[in-house]
Amino acid sequence: MGLIELIKLAFFAITRNKMRAFLTMLGIIIGVGAVITMIGIGEGSRQAQEAIIRSMGTNMIMIFSGSSSKTGGPVGLGGMDTLTEDDAFAIDRELNDSVAAATAYVRASKPAIFGNTNWLVGTVAGASPNYLEIKTWNLESGRYFNEQEVRGQAKVAVIGKTVQDNLFPGGDDPIGKTIRLGNMPFEVIGVLERKGGGPMGDQDDTVHAPYTTVMRKVKGSDHINFIIASAVSDTKSKQAEMEITALLRQRHKLVPGTPDDFTIRKQDDWIQASAQQGAILTMLLAMAACISLIVGGIGISNIMLVSVTERTREIGIRRALGATQHSVMFQFLIEAIVLATLGGLLGVALSGLAIWIMQAQKVPAVIQQWAILLGFGFSALVGVVAGFLPARKAAKLDVIDALRYE
Repeated sequence: MGLIELIKLAFFAITRNKMRAFLTMLGIIIGVGAVITMIGIGEGSRQAQEAIIRSMGTNMIMIFSGSSSKTGGPVGLGGMDTLTEDDAFAIDRELNDSVAAATAYVRASKPAIFGNTNWLVGTVAGASPNYLEIKTWNLESGRYFNEQEVRGQAKVAVIGKTVQDNLFPGGDDPIGKTIRLGNMPFEVIGVLERKGGGPMGDQDDTVHAPYTTVMRKVKGSDHINFIIASAVSDTKSKQAEMEITALLRQRHKLVPGTPDDFTIRKQDDWIQASAQQGAILTMLLAMAACISLIVGGIGISNIMLVSVTERTREIGIRRALGATQHSVMFQFLIEAIVLATLGGLLGVALSGLAIWIMQAQKVPAVIQQWAILLGFGFSALVGVVAGFLPARKAAKLDVIDALRYE
């Protein structure tokens, strides 16, 4: 018998007992569906996390104080104040080939007050005018502060949408209004576009002001928290890191062999770390889901053994009419593969429905083509492995004993 005839015979044998065939395939259906869905959840989570990191800015580089002390002992990030405003100016002005922009950054947390309404702002961010360029952030209305206002320590502020929603719940235009950060009045000159969540929480729960004002008047300090820069392009990120390192070592008068007294973190580093975590999560989810496929394979093997027993006399008649052992073996092997393949197809459909429902509920999940091929291919492999033993048993039956079987 040819392959087409064997497949037709397999479908005929399956349709003779539809309920048993469906229950047999159920393990494969659930297994394939679970594998594709779990991979989709893992990949969707990785993409969502990467999108959040990219929302922080384009090709962003952060330079922190710390990592070594004057005596050479290790110090955590921010463990000592080694970065200055002038360092930020130098990076911004001298490294134009690799660095698009750089700014000193000062961070504080203060309650914002307008009239009888107050809101504890997540981040009061002190920066330079090019901060929006680094963060790829736009204004919804108003303007951003300028260099003259930075030098003059002006009390002007640009607020995020979360702050606007809480301080001006009636939808009033905040431009030109005066809010207080702690006890200090600030004129609102702009409103930022909504940006959404970030690695550190709600990015819209922020107030931007000149870093000189935040540093000296709000915090009463002469130290910046860190420096934020942006590389010219993805391909220039490594070059920017090397040039920043060389410039800061020169400015800080660090002799060769002395550890850096600063630490650089690139956006690409966070994305790579996120990708590694996502890959591990996806692998673990897929491995857990594969257990269902193994259980489904055991179910197919069990049912095929039962089928061989039920059809012993049929096998004897076929052998008596000239069917070879290989022909009988392939008959039952093809039947097992067809069962597993049908289960795989239904599993793919089930996973597509599950991911569609999750996407409708805003759960990060995506359909991966390679996951479909993996699930479908694995289901066929399970069919081969599960059907081999029953098929071999059918082929080895003695013709006389099979004809006598009742």
